[in-house]
This record gives sequence, structure tokens and C-alpha cells, in this order.
Amino acid sequence: MREDFFEVDRLVEEHAKLYSTACATAWFRIEKKKPSLEEYRAKVAEFMKHFEYTISTFPSTPDAEKFKEHARKALEAEIAKVLAGQNKDVEKRHKYFVDYS
Repeated sequence: MREDFFEVDRLVEEHAKLYSTACATAWFRIEKKKPSLEEYRAKVAEFMKHFEYTISTFPSTPDAEKFKEHARKALEAEIAKVLAGQNKDVEKRHKYFVDYS
């Protein structure tokens, strides 16, 4: 049987764009602060890490453990991209937030 983790791969790829940038932007609006790019990336990564809890709630079966390991590795890779400035959506969102808030 070939593992098919398409759903979680798509979710992790879009996580920063759809969830974490919205949370980070709201966070800084509430704080009434225009963050540096590094601060913004770090906050996005922090919100991305919250997905680890969701992953941990999956059952503890051999197949689920493969799924969880795959999801964790994919999440770590996407977080690294965000922190390195390699996620175009995060970079654009920061620029828009700083320029228009």
C-alpha cells in the first residue's frame, strides 16, 4: 500500500497563508505594533506550530504514526521556509500589513 498524504501536504503548504498570517496580523493589530519582518515571520511560525497539537490527536496506530511523522516533517519544512523568507505569501502579507495599517 502506498501512503497518500495529499490532504495533509496541501494543508501544511497553505497553513501559513490561510491561518497563520491571519492570526499573526490580528496579534500585531491588537498589540498596535508594526512588526519587523523577522518578528512577523516568527509569529507566523509560532502559529504554525499550533498544528502540532492537531497532529498529536490522531490515533496511535502504525498507519497513524506514519501519517503523524510525515505531517510533522512537512510542517517543519514549511516553518523553515517561513523563517528563511522563502514563503512569498508571508512576505507579501507582512508588506501589506506594515504599509496599510
